[in-house]
Amino acid sequence: MMPPSSTAPKKNRTFPVDDFRGGGASKLFCVKIAVSLTPVLSDGHPASLAATSFATVALRGARASAKSCAVNLSLATCGLIAGSRSLPLLFARQARSLGVKRLIAVAFENETDPQLASLVDQITWIKVGQLSKMIAALTDHGVSQCVMLGQIAPRNLFDVRPDLRAMGLLLRLKERNAHTIFTAIADELKNDGVELIDAAPWLQPLMPGPGFGLGPKPSAEQEADVQFGLRIAKEISRLEIGQLVVVKNGTVLAVEGFEGTDKCLARGGALAGKEGGAVAVKVARENHDMRFDVPCVGPQTVEICAAARISVLALEAGKTLLLEQEELEPLALKHRVAIVTTN
Repeated sequence: MMPPSSTAPKKNRTFPVDDFRGGGASKLFCVKIAVSLTPVLSDGHPASLAATSFATVALRGARASAKSCAVNLSLATCGLIAGSRSLPLLFARQARSLGVKRLIAVAFENETDPQLASLVDQITWIKVGQLSKMIAALTDHGVSQCVMLGQIAPRNLFDVRPDLRAMGLLLRLKERNAHTIFTAIADELKNDGVELIDAAPWLQPLMPGPGFGLGPKPSAEQEADVQFGLRIAKEISRLEIGQLVVVKNGTVLAVEGFEGTDKCLARGGALAGKEGGAVAVKVARENHDMRFDVPCVGPQTVEICAAARISVLALEAGKTLLLEQEELEPLALKHRVAIVTTN
């Protein structure tokens, strides 16, 4: 087998492979994706229970995805527009294991994890805003279908120097948010014969559905806050504000904005008082286009919840990707943070 080829970035920089966090309009290239699994563990249940159940459901999910999306799962060639964090790496591994024979990646300087180069057949490094070069990197290697995964740091969105094609795209937009920008990018790709597709079929086994839970069982009061927070979170996501809220005792403490998930969790936790005990609820927007943005959580999200003294992290069932799952259960038990799904 030929080793993967790559065009090296100008700056060598290492990036931690951690969970993809955050949501809302600022999280570009975030097919930030979703998940479904086991009943909530009560205190004292063996840790292996959730892990075993998770593996069983994941296997069923993979089989279901394979039946419904057999053609997509076994693409001869798939393009990957890769932002930062571990999600592009996770996709590359999943795609290989599920039959994709050739992976062609486009990566962003100072954003994408360099480890991706070892997982794909070809990688081209570009700057944020180089739309023409991004599309050419795919079409020149015979890509007709691609996915978009990862994120671009919000600070870099203000440092973009768009090429002529990207500038024309932006000038045509009446509203500039994640959804409108990515829809326009998808249209530009389509004009050159490249279809932007949903990566969820490859990642579905990692997306828990109703009844999933890790860590301690939420109290009745916390369950009520989960339902309250779900209603608020769905509304702010509909308004393109964010995808996460922090609540306590029927009061909204924090709403995610441009600052992203991490800072919203910290802010909401601080407002919960010395005793903590807040509930965080994360959702996907209505009619969410999973090609652009898939909500994800992982170990670092749980660590942030623990530091903010948040007791429950509730995820919209079937619409949130769990990253580094083998680490999540012991962390949830250690920090006594309940991770549950809701709908």
